[in-house]
Amino acid sequence: MAIPSAQSIPHADDDENVDGPPSPSSIYSFDSTFSALNSHSNNINSNPNNNSTVKDSQTSPSPPIPSSLLCISFNQDFQFFSIGTDLGFRIYGCHPYHESFRRDFTGSGGIGIATMLFRFNILALVGGGTQPMFPLNKVMIWEDDKSLCTKELTFRSNVRAVRLRRDRIIVILEQKIFIYNFNDMKLLDQIETFPNPKGLCEVSHVSGSLVLAFPGLQKGQIRVENYTIKKTKFISAHDSSIECLSLTQDGQLLATASSKGTLVRIFNTSDGTLLQEVRRGADRAEIYSLAFSPTAQWLAVSSNKGTVHVFNLKVNQVSSSGNDRSLGSDSCNPPVPATSSPFSFIRGVLPKYFTSEWSVAQFRFREGLKHIVAFGDQKDVQRDTIVILGMDGSFYRCRFDPVVGGEMTQLEHHNFLTL
Repeated sequence: MAIPSAQSIPHADDDENVDGPPSPSSIYSFDSTFSALNSHSNNINSNPNNNSTVKDSQTSPSPPIPSSLLCISFNQDFQFFSIGTDLGFRIYGCHPYHESFRRDFTGSGGIGIATMLFRFNILALVGGGTQPMFPLNKVMIWEDDKSLCTKELTFRSNVRAVRLRRDRIIVILEQKIFIYNFNDMKLLDQIETFPNPKGLCEVSHVSGSLVLAFPGLQKGQIRVENYTIKKTKFISAHDSSIECLSLTQDGQLLATASSKGTLVRIFNTSDGTLLQEVRRGADRAEIYSLAFSPTAQWLAVSSNKGTVHVFNLKVNQVSSSGNDRSLGSDSCNPPVPATSSPFSFIRGVLPKYFTSEWSVAQFRFREGLKHIVAFGDQKDVQRDTIVILGMDGSFYRCRFDPVVGGEMTQLEHHNFLTL
């Protein structure tokens, strides 16, 4: 059944050089999609012999090894992760570590964005690399049980990121965000943002809550859209540009870092209150990822300094039942207090650096290489563990001591590019 065109939302500043509302379309077979994409790739690369085919690595006797890793991301519950390479995409499980499946496309098969929908065989794909499988301005919804793309969204500029919920598709361009209903691809909203080349945008995933957080229209500003209660909140999070952000699963807490990369701030998304501020370090750094633990008891931060820091969160949050609950409490593992400077007893006299809250646990690896981080499911043997994924193909599982803190213990290390 054909998907109806997205409804246009008039905008006073829209012109041919500004991203307008895209028009989705249906694709009924991989062959027809592939034929069109081959034509597109040939035009880009001027290579008439560039004939691509799809291969299922589970049946291929000798799957090719990609020469470059283009993207990497966790799914919504952090139990799986997806990667895009110059050959296609792959899906891996974290607990236990294993390859779930892969799709390799010979020829022009570069995937620059591969976003999973929870644990379903549904992904949002965008082309990437020197020989992209799909145009960089299109979002393709891939249903792996059918081995085909079933839906397509086309834009006037390149797609920077995609976020998926069971009921929504959120597409992030450099200065606009588009929100679609998943079932019928109806355009529900479009929002202008501050220049956002990294495609920063996070969304809640708890049923009954729809909260989006993304850069506002000013440097250092975060806009929070709570569609559940139809409320918009602007938060002046930093003086510098926003570098990274993260939401809790219910969308009640927001963590932000700026381009300085020294401080991380945690806000209440309902009223914009600053709840806690922690210090990653004293030197400028590029923050690669922020991750709340499932219970919002801990926050993990990775940066180009070759470290992952875990901070103890002490903020309070109101549960869905209306009762206050401490996010730092755990009857099994009383959390270690956040490390602070020995000069904290004269807080307010010395500069903020000397009275900052520091991480309770750390893990170190090679500097300059991008890593992203997520917590384990915090159950049984996965309690107090984190998973770290590197753009060199590294998979680390580490455990931190919630009472003593200090250096983490490495439990596993794999290279998922050579599996």
